[in-house]
Amino acid sequence: MFPAQALSEALLARGWRVKLSTDARGARYTGGFSHAVEVEQVSSATFARGGILAKAAAPFRIAGGVLSMAARMRRDRPDVVVGFGGYPSIPALGAATLLKLPRMIHEQNGILGRVNEIFAKRVDVVACGTWPTELPEGVEAVHTGNPVRRAVWERAGAGYIVPGDYPMSILVIGGSQGARILSDVVPPAIASLPMETLRHLRVSHQARDEDGERVASYYAENGVDAEVEPFFHDIPARMSEAQLVISRSGASSVADLSVIGRPSVLIPFAAAAGDHQTANARQLTEAGAAIRIPESKLTVEAMTDAIRAVLEDPDGALQMHRAALSVGRPEAAEELAALVEDLAEKDKSR
Repeated sequence: MFPAQALSEALLARGWRVKLSTDARGARYTGGFSHAVEVEQVSSATFARGGILAKAAAPFRIAGGVLSMAARMRRDRPDVVVGFGGYPSIPALGAATLLKLPRMIHEQNGILGRVNEIFAKRVDVVACGTWPTELPEGVEAVHTGNPVRRAVWERAGAGYIVPGDYPMSILVIGGSQGARILSDVVPPAIASLPMETLRHLRVSHQARDEDGERVASYYAENGVDAEVEPFFHDIPARMSEAQLVISRSGASSVADLSVIGRPSVLIPFAAAAGDHQTANARQLTEAGAAIRIPESKLTVEAMTDAIRAVLEDPDGALQMHRAALSVGRPEAAEELAALVEDLAEKDKSR
């Protein structure tokens, strides 16, 4: 949702009218979109979840969603249709293909998701957030970077205070599927830090509802000043104040880290399709901006060592900050908006 939100903000600023098409599940995560964006729900489905009956019904739900969107698009013809991957984008992209409307996709990750892979040869433009991205043979793409929300863009290149003998902050974030292991490993790893470090440290830890109480209790019992919540609505602000971020390497998180410019410890989600989170982390790790720990090697000791490597080396942390900024694409949303406008203009000139 974050790249879609970022593009909508850029297009609204350019005077466009924007609609967001998603399913009922996706509609629950649209709170960050401007009220000027019309959210329309459409039926869709995935073959990857549910029992036998749900999977058997999936083709019919998808077909119904495509036909419903085609009818809507005939009434209110869009100039361009942009898909951001995932099964909720199937109806809009499928309808746009049937109606031969200008269409493009944006892939956040270093490996195309299943839906984007299906549509890659059926759209006019493929834009990539991570570079390089593995593409089907014969498909060319434009590297735009991953668009970041305005709240992140406003903190692009925020000044970095290196670790030292004064208040410091660690931000711990993980997606809903991948947060459990961070809640198991990170608290004891932080509690194992030297007392001279702990007395200056404050932790913001995003944990799933079912893990929140035990994580908060562990920090409190070990004298760690920590705030534990299921979701932080001010992550850009917390990230800009942090000396270190510990995170999964989802595409949006990686983009935020590179635009704001923060040293990080990244733990790619091992169950991610095609191991795309390892691909996402590659640019930051190769630039020297992040320490990557594979899930298979994630232990309390490994995490403690990684945290100490950043917090106990101010010069190295500053280099990591600069390295993160060197691969950031803060203007990605504007580049993507420009591609949308170019596509619309080409269609009008036909």
